[in-house]
Amino acid sequence: MVDFHQSGNIATLHDLRTRSLEEMTYELETFAQTRKMSLILPCLYSELETDAMPRILSELSKVTYLHRIIVGLDRANEQEFRYARQFFKGLNQNHIVIWNDSPRMLALGERLDAMGLAPSEQGKGKNVWSSLGYLIGCEDSAVMAIHDCDILTYTNDMLAKLIYPVANPTFPYQLAKGYYARIGGGKLNGRVTRLLVSPLLIALKKVIGDRDYLDYLRSFRYPLSGEMAMRTNILPDLRIPSDWGLEIGLLSEAWRNLAPRSVCQVEIADAYDHKHQKLSPQDADAGLNRMSTDICKAIFRKLAADGTIFTHNTFRTLKATYYRSALDLLEAYHSDAQMNGLALDRHSEEVSIELFAEAIMRAGQTFLDNPHETPFISTWSRVHAADPSFVRDLQAAAMADADEFQ
Repeated sequence: MVDFHQSGNIATLHDLRTRSLEEMTYELETFAQTRKMSLILPCLYSELETDAMPRILSELSKVTYLHRIIVGLDRANEQEFRYARQFFKGLNQNHIVIWNDSPRMLALGERLDAMGLAPSEQGKGKNVWSSLGYLIGCEDSAVMAIHDCDILTYTNDMLAKLIYPVANPTFPYQLAKGYYARIGGGKLNGRVTRLLVSPLLIALKKVIGDRDYLDYLRSFRYPLSGEMAMRTNILPDLRIPSDWGLEIGLLSEAWRNLAPRSVCQVEIADAYDHKHQKLSPQDADAGLNRMSTDICKAIFRKLAADGTIFTHNTFRTLKATYYRSALDLLEAYHSDAQMNGLALDRHSEEVSIELFAEAIMRAGQTFLDNPHETPFISTWSRVHAADPSFVRDLQAAAMADADEFQ
């Protein structure tokens, strides 16, 4: 994707293929002498058994500028945690595997619940939140990055490009969002971004009018990417969504807390492929069906917080406008795919659009029925105010698990 287009809302940092990984790595090593960098990996145990994780582990073992790697491990029993500890021993950096399902961590969860601060549901959001708490407690990193653990096309230059904008002390950026072309297996992928988020933002602008927030989201080439880097000073006041609206929610937090010139997007790969979620048309609580609803709710909540008034008629109009916008974009995607020799099944794409249209209505109804719903996990600043010893106890629990279950 070699170009130098700037939309004007946020900075876009391109990979113009004019710089070597070795040169960028040397500069990152220089930055790391005074600005320590950490990486968070939110991981399901099942992902250790995929083709992606061994590749990611091999690539990360080559990275020389990272100070620490924090692996948040979900859905693992004791035996699986022991295996995970051995699995990640291949890392050359200081690292820890946080067993989120351990008795110690569950006891900490009960403490949060007693204070009314516990995450409302398990999942990636809680995993990331817990890992951030551990990192905040370390008090030694100026920069952190996060990426998914199911990237089949992972190379360590992805991390270098992702973290560079916030690691470079001469740059103004507090948050960098990775983007890339979602192609793999001879197909055009990225259904939720292409067929839901992009046409939904177009439709919202038609239905409710101009909003700076909508222009901001439309500036991101791949708003649902799981790859982000941040300066750690913003972490204590970051509100992490507990549902599948994590990526949109974090961008919304950046919009709320940071000036637009403090946010950038950076091209980190020519192509990207990962585990694909099922559409799950028969189950509203699974797969892309659930994800699309949570994403819509996250956008609606943010717009409402900025003063937009939604009614049932608004959502009915929005659904119709979205549907037309999505079909129009599908024509462009089909032409783009055909020109590049990629497969695109128009029937399955239209099935997805129909499901996403229903998700918009479901998300809208849920929003109207529960206007006071707060899906965000409490900020670490609030947790510290309620229980100043909690972060220290979280660190102690994670390290005790690591020592006990060798």
